[in-house]
This record gives sequence, C-alpha cells and structure tokens, in this order.
Amino acid sequence: MRVRMAARLVRGLLIAVAATGLAMSAQAQEKKIKIGVIFDLTGPLAGGGSELEYIGTKIILDQYSKTGVEGYKVEAVYADAQSKPDVAINESVRLLEQEKVDMVLGFFSSAQCVPVAARVEQLKKFMWMTTCISSAVFNDKNYKYVFRPQASGDQFGMMTMDFIAQNAREKFGKEPKDLRVAIIHEDGAYGVDVSKGNEAGAKKAGFNVVLKEGYSATAPDLSALVTKLKRARPDVIFHTGYNPDITLLLRQAREQGLKFGALMGHGAGYGVYEKLKEGLGADATYIFNADPISIWLANQKTMDPKLAPVIKMVGEEFDKIKPGVAIRSAHVGIGASNTYVFMNDVLPRAIKKYGGVDPDALRKAALDTDIPEGGTMLGFGVKFYGEGTPMAGQNERSFPVVIQYLDDKSYVVWPKSQAQREAVLPLPKGTTYSNQ
Repeated sequence: MRVRMAARLVRGLLIAVAATGLAMSAQAQEKKIKIGVIFDLTGPLAGGGSELEYIGTKIILDQYSKTGVEGYKVEAVYADAQSKPDVAINESVRLLEQEKVDMVLGFFSSAQCVPVAARVEQLKKFMWMTTCISSAVFNDKNYKYVFRPQASGDQFGMMTMDFIAQNAREKFGKEPKDLRVAIIHEDGAYGVDVSKGNEAGAKKAGFNVVLKEGYSATAPDLSALVTKLKRARPDVIFHTGYNPDITLLLRQAREQGLKFGALMGHGAGYGVYEKLKEGLGADATYIFNADPISIWLANQKTMDPKLAPVIKMVGEEFDKIKPGVAIRSAHVGIGASNTYVFMNDVLPRAIKKYGGVDPDALRKAALDTDIPEGGTMLGFGVKFYGEGTPMAGQNERSFPVVIQYLDDKSYVVWPKSQAQREAVLPLPKGTTYSNQ
C-alpha cells in the first residue's frame, strides 16, 4: 500500500515538474518582439519609392526573423497604407491595439508620418521611422516615443541650394545674386518642408527666387505650372515631388518647350531611376537628386568593416526580387540601413540593459544610441536629439548627398568629401530642356 502511494506521489511530482517545464518552455517561446511594418504597397506612392523602401526593410527583418535577437523571436506584421494618410493612421492603431505589436516601423510619406506620430505618441507606443523626412514630424513636439534615423527635409532643401551656390560662378558663369531659381513642390508635409529648406538656402546664397509654388501631387494637369515656369525663366528648378507627378510635369514641360539649366530633385520619386527612365526616356539623364547616399555608392573604406557583408547581402537579395534593374535605388538601402540600426543597435540594448521590448525600454535604448560617422550603411552616424530639444527624436548626425544620373548610372557629386565625379552643369547644349 505504501509502495503504491509512493509511486503515485512520484508520478504526480513528475507530472507537476513536466507541466512546469512545459509552462517554462512556452514562456520562453513567447519571448518575442512583434513589429508592425507600414508602407504604401498600392497607390501612387508605391511606385514613387515606398515599395522599394519596403523591400529593403523586409530583407533585413527576414534575416532577423531567422536568427532572433538576444533570445527574442522577431515577428513582422505588414500593412499597406495605400498611399493614404487616414489608412496609415488606421492601420497603425489596428496593429498596435488588435494585432498587439510592440512597435510600428517604416512609413514612406511625410503626410502620413506627421499624424501617425502624434497618434502613436498619444498611445504611448514606440515608433521607428525609416523614411519620411518632414521636419514637421518633430519640430517643437517633444515626443518621447518617436524616433527617426533618417535625414530631415530642411537638410535636403539646404543641401541642393548649397550645391548650386558653390557651383554658380564656375558652372553657370553667374554671381549667385544673378542666378534665377524656381522652387516648386507638392503641397503635402514633405514638399512644404523641403521647400522651406530651399527658401532658407536661397536666402543664404543670395539667389534670385523667380517662382515659388506648390501643387497637388494628384493633379491631373500641371500645364499651368509649366506656363508660369516658362515666364519665370529659371536657371535652376528645385522640385520636390513623388511620381507620377514628376513624369507629368516633365512631359508637359517638354511639350511646352520649357528650358532651364539644371533640375534638382529631392528624394521620393527622384530616387527611383527606373520610373524616371520609364516615363522620360533619355531625358532622365543629367537629373540631380538629393537623398541619403545609396549604400552601394557609400565609401566602404571609411565605414565600419562589419557593414560590407550586410550591404552585399542586401544587394544580392534585392537582385533576386528585382532582377535586371539598371540602378539599385537608394530607397532600398535607406529602408535596409535604418531598419538595421534598430535591429542591430537599439533592440539588443533594450533587451539587455532595459529588460525587454516595452515602449519605455525601446525609448531608453534609442536615446542611448551613439553611432559615429561611418557606422551605418548610409555613411552617417546616429545620435538622437533628447527630450526638451526642438527636434527631440530626430537623428542629429544624418545628412543627404546630391547624386546625378548619367548613362544609366548614379554618381555622388556633392559634398566634395563624398563626390565620385564632377557634376555635369548646366544641361549640355542640344538636350531637351537645355537653355544653352
């Protein structure tokens, strides 16, 4: 009798231990970070660069979903913002409240980032923006849970103006005060922000601003704007747009005989050469674009050595998804690099130093980020402005570069420290838009 009772006790103990072990195992398996990823996979912004940002981001997240981070499983849940700010807001809230993601990541359009950031902050959740550039996202908001490693829009606008200012005499044969410039932009948060940087840069350089005008990115006809540009006779046009509005503008400019000396683009649609070439043919040659540097153009000699194999991997994976592309868009690398910074630097610190992946742990880990120049695939470093500063949450070490498309290739032409070749300025005589 005692033997049977002892046997029962032993069996009960073994069952209890096994049950505890199963519970502990299940608990261990539940250690994961669930990341909500939002880009525009349909609508006009998809072809304007958002789909390419999504691809670069997904390539990195797919790698970490295989390896995990510090014992945490990585699970990405993707959503389509459909090129609409209200959908981006609704999808962010749905992912956070229904899908129970630990954070949201991505976002291409500044028109989406501005309202989504406000909503995420209100919910006291964590947001990591890989792409959108509007300074209005952060300016005097003092957010605690919203971070962006990407360069801001005013930097884009200032950079292109500085580039032209430094080349006015040598390339155009004019003093800056005699150089006629036009600033045109889509009228959303992205275009308005970059145009403010353009205005500040034009004022600093002393340029003669002959036209400044915004327009709707979904406008079916831009011929009236082209007419105004013809009357203004600018030497240089500074344009901030997506696509197909870029293609529409330049096609109608060709039809109406608009002439100028240089066209300076600012990211978004200007960062997708395949779309420019598709819509404009040979006229895509000589266009300039300001963007964070393509990871395949960045100087790896001044970069952290561990990044070279990551860049190679991203390129190989992209080529499998989009074979035969003439130029790997900078958008792919922007998504990949800015996602990698979070996965490789911020997330491990949140887990090890701050005990997990809740919003406060992620926030503290982000504020601790201190990556020097050359420490990211985009060449710049990462250090976020802290609480109580006008741009809290923005990366203070980021910067764009100016590239030019020549013979189905892109070359960095500014700043001089990053330049791969001399810029072709102004447009060569005999080309479609040349005023020579």
